[in-house]
Amino acid sequence: MPKRIVITGGPGTGKTSVISLLEEQGYYCFHEVVRNFTTKAKQSADSEALHSNPLTFVDDPFLFNRHILEARLSHFKAGEELKREVVFYDRGLPDVLAYMRYFNQSYPEEFIRYCKDHRYDQLVVLPPWEAIYTRDDERLETFDQAMEIHEELLNMYSEFQYTSLEVPIGSIEERANFIINNVIPAS
Repeated sequence: MPKRIVITGGPGTGKTSVISLLEEQGYYCFHEVVRNFTTKAKQSADSEALHSNPLTFVDDPFLFNRHILEARLSHFKAGEELKREVVFYDRGLPDVLAYMRYFNQSYPEEFIRYCKDHRYDQLVVLPPWEAIYTRDDERLETFDQAMEIHEELLNMYSEFQYTSLEVPIGSIEERANFIINNVIPAS
């Protein structure tokens, strides 16, 4: 079974760019699922309204989060079948609970159990970095909100007893190399 490495951090920290580079270098990466869900939800929403919370675009926020959790669980289970030394995940199961808590949504014990029963081998965190932060059609948060979400993510992973490896600020290449040098088992 491959070593599972989850990469997390608040919105706009460069996760997608680093994941893309890792993938270009031949590593297997599961991509973030929220952007697709948010795009679909926004298609039926009032596009003139400004929101920082993607849940305002959906009829059933709990169901929206359940779909995200199930998609991440599907990625987690699919990783078991891969004949790879290491597999990267752009966000993990605990991210769903952190976001739910940030947006004052309750979650059932079942969600907690998913996180406890499906653990990643390593947590890699990309910290907030204002110089690269941009808002777009799916990234709705201000930088201050992104920093608050980042703290919520760290708290949630800590509650599940993960130890984090923080990636220093730098170019995409430097960040990807830092990850590779610190989490890939030596041959």
